[in-house]
Amino acid sequence: MNLSPLQIAELMTLTITSLFQVIASHQENRQPSPGNITSTEQAKIHWYTQGSGAVTIIIDHSLGGVEGYLLTDRLATIGRVIIFDRPGYGWSKPNWQPRTSQQINLELQSLLQTAQIQPPYILVGDSFGSYNMRLFAHNYPAQVSGLIMTDGLHEDQMLSLPWRLKFLKIFFALSFIFVSAGAALGIVRVLGMIGLFEIIKPELKCCDPIRLKQIKRSFYRAGHWLTMSREMIGLDTSGRQLRFANNLGALPVINIKASTFLRIPLPTIFWGWLMNPADRARDQIHLALAKVSTNTQQLLAPQSSHFVWVDQPTVIVDAVQKMIDLNSE
Repeated sequence: MNLSPLQIAELMTLTITSLFQVIASHQENRQPSPGNITSTEQAKIHWYTQGSGAVTIIIDHSLGGVEGYLLTDRLATIGRVIIFDRPGYGWSKPNWQPRTSQQINLELQSLLQTAQIQPPYILVGDSFGSYNMRLFAHNYPAQVSGLIMTDGLHEDQMLSLPWRLKFLKIFFALSFIFVSAGAALGIVRVLGMIGLFEIIKPELKCCDPIRLKQIKRSFYRAGHWLTMSREMIGLDTSGRQLRFANNLGALPVINIKASTFLRIPLPTIFWGWLMNPADRARDQIHLALAKVSTNTQQLLAPQSSHFVWVDQPTVIVDAVQKMIDLNSE
């Protein structure tokens, strides 16, 4: 088989990046994790704790995110904070259980019991994590003293999205599988090392470099992207599971709403075709989230996109402090 010079160069480049990925991943795997890895009957989960206090703050990440590492230093100044990597992310081992909110609840509850992390808990759920944390508050009400949702989701709207947004969900699920191949070949790592993440999201330049390195480590792995795809594919199933978690009684709930879904320069036609419907759906989502408890407050993140934990993390910290104050009254 005769290869053109361009094909030979492409093959050599992929060989080099693949070898680099294998070597770099091996070196990373030899380094200790920042937290603890606990084996439970459900999964092998990495979790990290910092700070102290009478109430434990539990953060669950967004779909595909491990952004809790960006919040721990700030939250640890006001209480004990715990983040856990869902199976397939960070230092947690992937498993073949469905990546749905109910399964994530089982894994979290099993972790808390095995690691002897005692309630009460203040739950913080970012985006998809709001599904998981709201369901946890429904399933284990005696353990939860407050719930904070950061630009969260509501099943009524998510299960009845307009066709353009349904198309976007399918596109993302398939693209995550495609990117997982790029991660396995070391392409994502190389792009990350030359600063692509910071180009896409300039606010990351202000983040602690050690925390950012911990986050990038997960994104460099093919398993991370495959888990993202599996969670996206299971999103409708998770939504149906949340239909039973719409009455949290008088549980204190703080619902944080960002000003828009995305804050990046896009052509006007793209905003009209996709972003405007997305923001209209978000408005309806937040109206529905305001009704999950008789004791719900809404906080605005006026300078933030959906990624509040990067754009305006102080809003999340303020919400947690407010929740702690409510629990101490």
